[in-house]
Amino acid sequence: MTKPADLLLEGPRGRRLCLELAAELDEDIGSAVFWLGYELDPGKGTSRVLLGSADPAERPSPEHLAGTILSLDLSCLRDEQIQSALQRSVDSARYWQEPDGEDVLAALPAIRGALQPLAERVLDARAAQAWDSPGTPEQWSIDWRPAEDPAPLPRNPRGILQKWGEAVRAEEAQAERDRPQDPRAAFSGTWWSAPLGLVRTVGQIPAGLSLVEDSAGLEEATVIPVSGVGRILDIRSPADWITLCRAYPLELTASRSHNWFQTTGRIGRWVIPDWEQAAERWDAVHLTVLGYLRSAGRALDVDAGTASVIAGWDPDSTLWLTDRARENEGPRQVWRRSEDTWLRVA
Repeated sequence: MTKPADLLLEGPRGRRLCLELAAELDEDIGSAVFWLGYELDPGKGTSRVLLGSADPAERPSPEHLAGTILSLDLSCLRDEQIQSALQRSVDSARYWQEPDGEDVLAALPAIRGALQPLAERVLDARAAQAWDSPGTPEQWSIDWRPAEDPAPLPRNPRGILQKWGEAVRAEEAQAERDRPQDPRAAFSGTWWSAPLGLVRTVGQIPAGLSLVEDSAGLEEATVIPVSGVGRILDIRSPADWITLCRAYPLELTASRSHNWFQTTGRIGRWVIPDWEQAAERWDAVHLTVLGYLRSAGRALDVDAGTASVIAGWDPDSTLWLTDRARENEGPRQVWRRSEDTWLRVA
């Protein structure tokens, strides 16, 4: 029987969370992760450059790092440290190029095995108790514009999904005509898995302000209280996403293959859910934190020769496919970032 810790470590974001946490808990581990991450990074010497270098004789090996991780004292692990490591894992997600050196490091068998006790401790912590919870009726929508530029929640999801469907099919047709068939060719295009423009909500504030993939680094946000009801599908595991893709497959191989080959190393056909069709069955889809950590950024086999990727979807966020989410009577809130902390503006 597969242990919960193994499930957390099967996903690149789950592994990265545990590696980030180990680096925070011990200065020597942090230094080793830095050097080994640089050595394993595909951009070493080009997009990632160091001004100094360590004596080759003093550079750590993955096996030595694994032993140091296994010797960690985990008795004083704090929830704040886990949340911070989760944020760094989300920050480092990238689906338009190869994984960075730290992601490569965390996937090495020796390191992955050494992270198992830490993963077990993380899953037992209070901070992780809600990671597998379903979406709640009371949530928050984040508008990244300042309060002086208010806007209503997006409406007409049917129209938004119709335009989305037309756009992705047009892009796929053009990609089949114009883009090289070899996914290893130097080409980039659309890489996310879910449509833009629909209402998206998060379960927790201020946590949801920090758990944002490919963040633009914005310093201010308007947080809108939202109530949503209906048929909500929770993505708790890779199997849940695979089932959704099998039920409503939309092939986008030509438009996704170059980016998703880079991030997964897989060559083959790619699908995502046909969100227009999914809206006939589901009002919303919620990606749990654990579902994200286990599933995001990896090739998930849907059928023989076909796979999918969860990309560009933040943990504990809900995508509303129908008009069942409403701004409730609570006041909107303004939050601003002060260094690495989000603070509510009175």
